[in-house]
Amino acid sequence: MERVKITQYLRPNAVRMAIGFVIKVIGTIAELLLPLLLGYMLDDGENAPVKDLPSLLLFGGGMLALALVALYGNIIANRLASRVARDATLKVRGDLFSKTLSLSARQIDSCTLPTLVSRLSTDTYNLHNMLGMMQRLGVRVPIMLFGGLAFAFMLEPILTLILVAVLPVMLVVVLFIASRGIRLYEALQRSNDAMVRKIRDDYAGIRVVKALSRTEYESASFRSVAGRVASDELRAGIWTGASNPIVSLLLNLGMVAVVLVGALRVQAGAMTAGKIVAFVSYFTLILNAAMTVSRLFVTLAKGGASAKRICEILNLPKEPLLLPASAGGTARVEFKDVTFSYGEGTAVEHISFALKKGERLGILGATGSGKSTLVQLLLRFYDADSGEILLDGQNVVGIPPDTLREKFGIVFQNDFIMAGTVADNVDFCRGIPREKLVRALRAAQADFVFEREQGLEFPLAAHGANLSGGQKQRILIARALAGDPDVLILDDSSSALDYRTDAALRAAISREYPDLTCIFIAQRISSVQGCDKILVLEKGRTVGLDTHERLMETCAVYRDIARSQGGDVHE
Repeated sequence: MERVKITQYLRPNAVRMAIGFVIKVIGTIAELLLPLLLGYMLDDGENAPVKDLPSLLLFGGGMLALALVALYGNIIANRLASRVARDATLKVRGDLFSKTLSLSARQIDSCTLPTLVSRLSTDTYNLHNMLGMMQRLGVRVPIMLFGGLAFAFMLEPILTLILVAVLPVMLVVVLFIASRGIRLYEALQRSNDAMVRKIRDDYAGIRVVKALSRTEYESASFRSVAGRVASDELRAGIWTGASNPIVSLLLNLGMVAVVLVGALRVQAGAMTAGKIVAFVSYFTLILNAAMTVSRLFVTLAKGGASAKRICEILNLPKEPLLLPASAGGTARVEFKDVTFSYGEGTAVEHISFALKKGERLGILGATGSGKSTLVQLLLRFYDADSGEILLDGQNVVGIPPDTLREKFGIVFQNDFIMAGTVADNVDFCRGIPREKLVRALRAAQADFVFEREQGLEFPLAAHGANLSGGQKQRILIARALAGDPDVLILDDSSSALDYRTDAALRAAISREYPDLTCIFIAQRISSVQGCDKILVLEKGRTVGLDTHERLMETCAVYRDIARSQGGDVHE
């Protein structure tokens, strides 16, 4: 697979960049000609102030024309540069966002969500600044430096030697500072990632923080993380900021030498006053260009570090890969001796079960026993280390991910509700007919929706803040049912429902969707005891797989759970 490079995002703008380059060159050359004309005009006016008035006017008119060319040339070129930077960054952001959505769960775990957010926001901002500045100043500055040197040499070769002596020292200093600056800005971005992670965690759990009176503790913790960011930012700023005063010192020393030597040469009659004025003007242009070099390298350090981080994500291999897989079996869902580890310790080990069309499986176990891991494997967010997972007789590794996941309706433990209407949340941009939305809401026991005047158009706040916990769960279950999936998975998604509503929900699903294969992950035995099969997990292993009645007789773990829940069990 060809590796993504930032330069490929500039290729569609090659014509615009070329036009901007030509205009920028013309405008900069016009700017360089101004001191030369000024010097000639001063010398001509000094020698014949009245007789050569027409030539003075000609010089003045030429300077005005060059000034206008420089002005409008730079304006036009800068606008073109801004459009190129905007369009390229927009495409990078789009591709980066699409890439993050396509990353496998294992890749997201490796990158972490905060660093993905940081790369999509801060890093693309730094990239935009770099692309714009390199077009605006990356063309102008070299022309000013080397063109200024050339014109200065034409005017006065001896004084130019002073510049030639100063510039190499200055460039070595700037390059050394820039190379170190890139590493410092990479460290700063890593600190920013940690700060984004802290902000995200605290904002997500802000109610818990307040409820446990941990506001001061979390504030102190944030100040510590933010302090590291400030420290890294200060270190990078001090290091890269050192280039400006050092460059200024070198060039100002050069300026002193130029004025001193130039005055002596004027006094000796070796050069004219007009030439020294023109030369000092060129020296000033070169000074400003050299000062800009340090700015360029600071921006390049930030943008280069950010471009590297962006490309790291864009060049991640596409997962999950579509692998060749044999078909076999007639079950709707089947696990065959499946073992999986997240990296440290085995999450599930030697899991086997099969579900026919329309059957219901309950999965029960303590926290961390591997219940949700089975869902992650079934949807192929992760691939099993060994064993096979079959859907309608076909191994899931041979089914395109989008095709595979369309067959499922699922409610995760920490699912979300977006700001919008009930219809928006249940439909979820899938174009589902209204009658199916109503059917799904009825089956999910979300009748409270129809008791409101707006009905399906009732507005929901972000995260369902204007709903109770049970109401949110019923909206989410309706979303899972509305797409007519082949398999419904409820991952502890009815915990906020009372027993009567929970029982009515499962009865309605069986009645309205008789061919739907269901997997219910729950903590309460009452939520799974009516299932055709119940899978009992302990530390990632199967300790029971049977009906409720049989498990009460044969599975000690299941009996212990039943006794601990008391009234939840009805034998």
